[in-house]
Amino acid sequence: MSTSHAGGLIIRQEEPRNLEFPFDRLDTYLTPVESFYIRSHNSAPTLQRDSYRLSVEGAVKNPFAITYEELKRLPARTSVATLECAGNSRVFLVPQRPGAQWELGAVGNAEWTGVPLATLLDRAGITGNALEVVLEGADRGLPKEPPTPPEPISYSRSVPLDKALDDVLLAFAMNGSDLPQDHGFPIRAVVPGHDGMASVKWLTHVRVLEEQFQGYWQTTDYAYWDEVDGIPVRRPLSELKLKSEIARPRTLEVVPKGQLYRVYRAAWGGVADVVTVELTTDGGLTWDRELPRSDPASCVAAMELRLENAGSARTLYIDEPGKECGGSITARQTR
Repeated sequence: MSTSHAGGLIIRQEEPRNLEFPFDRLDTYLTPVESFYIRSHNSAPTLQRDSYRLSVEGAVKNPFAITYEELKRLPARTSVATLECAGNSRVFLVPQRPGAQWELGAVGNAEWTGVPLATLLDRAGITGNALEVVLEGADRGLPKEPPTPPEPISYSRSVPLDKALDDVLLAFAMNGSDLPQDHGFPIRAVVPGHDGMASVKWLTHVRVLEEQFQGYWQTTDYAYWDEVDGIPVRRPLSELKLKSEIARPRTLEVVPKGQLYRVYRAAWGGVADVVTVELTTDGGLTWDRELPRSDPASCVAAMELRLENAGSARTLYIDEPGKECGGSITARQTR
């Protein structure tokens, strides 16, 4: 399904809501809230700020629950973080894979304001054997991909303890305004540098574990097979991979020969900084370079170049994101 949503987003699934940002409209470093992609695993719950409670429990010395207003009175921090669905660009996979058929726009960059998760964990007093922190949302449903659980479950993911104590944010604002419902009101987690599914929306429970979390969304979905000493093991997806994409020229756009054309592109990653973004129009023989203009963790850049090719015009296409191929404009990022 690809009907345009009233907000200009592309509908990939109506319920639960999964909406994609039209990537060819990229022109700002921060993605406007109304243009930010929406990824939901279950129907959005309706939570009220007056009755909201966030529980901190598990392997802690002092479990407690905190209200929305109490949380907002704690020292807050504002930071920019890129969120990207782990399935972004799924439509380009061959053979086709199940799931929402995202093109390039299941990614966004926003300014998030909230309380560091470490603040609440310090108050709770984690035990010496703590290993992971589970983030659980209020949304519940029955997953579709087998093996499925016997009954509906809450959406939940875990992060390593050192990550939880580092830069994970319990966000209540997005680009300076309260979170919209589709983006996790009243509180969501923001896990910088990790795939978007780690940033749990509608957060209601923070649970500290002394063992690895074995939940469905950690081991069945959003996980991959690895091998240890010849034995297959299941590992959760975690850090974003370094990536770059072309926004304009659009797929199959025809660009006249010999004219200046402003190319828009973006690059982002997890723990790796984007040092330079390079662009080729000749299948990788030569590259034009431009430095990031903003936060080194991600950038949006524009470059003017003159296309000198045989014939009166050239059809530009991107048949596989990131693939260097003749007849296309390709961007690459450098660590």
